[in-house]
Amino acid sequence: MKKLILTLIAALGFVAGAHAAEGGIAWDKAPNKTNDLASLQNGAKLFVNYCLNCHSAAFMRYNRLQDIGITEQQIKDNLLFTTDKVGETMKANLDPRQAKEWFGGVPPDLTLVARSRAGHGGTGADYLYTYLRTFYRDETKATGWNNLVFPSVGMPHVMWELQGDRRPVFDKVESHGHATEVFKGWEQVSPGTMTPLQYDQAVGDLVSYLQWMAEPAQNARIRVGVWVLLFLVMALVFVWRLNASYWKDVK
Repeated sequence: MKKLILTLIAALGFVAGAHAAEGGIAWDKAPNKTNDLASLQNGAKLFVNYCLNCHSAAFMRYNRLQDIGITEQQIKDNLLFTTDKVGETMKANLDPRQAKEWFGGVPPDLTLVARSRAGHGGTGADYLYTYLRTFYRDETKATGWNNLVFPSVGMPHVMWELQGDRRPVFDKVESHGHATEVFKGWEQVSPGTMTPLQYDQAVGDLVSYLQWMAEPAQNARIRVGVWVLLFLVMALVFVWRLNASYWKDVK
């Protein structure tokens, strides 16, 4: 029985290692900064500069950014393209036919991406935070880039100048006569304009903005929910004492 259990554990370890070699690495925990206005504002700037060229956010209007402390004038001066208006939705000007030719498919809308990408590895924010930090050079791909979380992805590493050039390092693990590669870490080939810590913080800001964009009323909903629960608790005390008063003379 003991040998059977050990064999099963080893088999599960082999499967996990094989999954990692196929790009199924563990997702890193994304920082939760949806209440940090400075972080959300920086994330909005990164989204407009690096994502909105190809991806739309067709269910989000520019003027909704006032909810995170950006004034209408700042939106006009810093976040709008020449033909856009502050009341319009965030739509990319990329031709779908050209996108399909260049990337193999039309880049998806990102309005709800932080909610739709949740899976067994964690939340949608965890997925995005890991995905945006695991690009590496791969000359065999049309874009010249690949990704550990999304192998053979059609998207290039649009933020590579910030992060620099890195390559993944793998260890070979032998298990029951089978060899598999397990992700070990990263080797920096050439530096970017940001340090690794600064880049991780920038990606955290971008992911926090994507979380906020997926449900702008989330923080207000949570605050209202807390007050409703407190009210119900207080009401329960009054109802309990009132009930005791009504029934105290009943024997």
